[in-house]
Amino acid sequence: MAVSTATTAHVGLNVTDIERSRDFYSRLLDLQTVGEGKDQGREFALLGRDGRLVVALWKQSAHAFRTDTAGLHHLSFQVETIEEVRRTEAELRAAGVEFAYDGVVPHGEGAASGGIFFHDPDGIRLEIYAPTGAEGTEAPVSDAPTCGFF
Repeated sequence: MAVSTATTAHVGLNVTDIERSRDFYSRLLDLQTVGEGKDQGREFALLGRDGRLVVALWKQSAHAFRTDTAGLHHLSFQVETIEEVRRTEAELRAAGVEFAYDGVVPHGEGAASGGIFFHDPDGIRLEIYAPTGAEGTEAPVSDAPTCGFF
């Protein structure tokens, strides 16, 4: 049976340090803590905005994100304009965040949509993009989507 009205509700991420990740995602996405657990071995932080849960962080990992196992590939967030992408890029660079590509890049050669690709404190690949505004920029990967291969 298919669920025809399903939409993405929230994303749950395993992290190695709840406070570090809470700070990162709260600043990045302007989120507030809407729930948390601090018991040893059961630490979590629920982050949301306007009464809606966006990201759930779970301290269940002892090691950083691995790209060679099945599971999450990358997490993408859409914003309205390429200017918002560029502002976010400047803030992340000032904070010393590691980027996959230099600057705003299109999703593919000739694509209007594009954004920035970077990593959270545990190495999870993230993307912030706008549906238009990347026209005329060169794609870093010519034979696959920019968000595809590491």
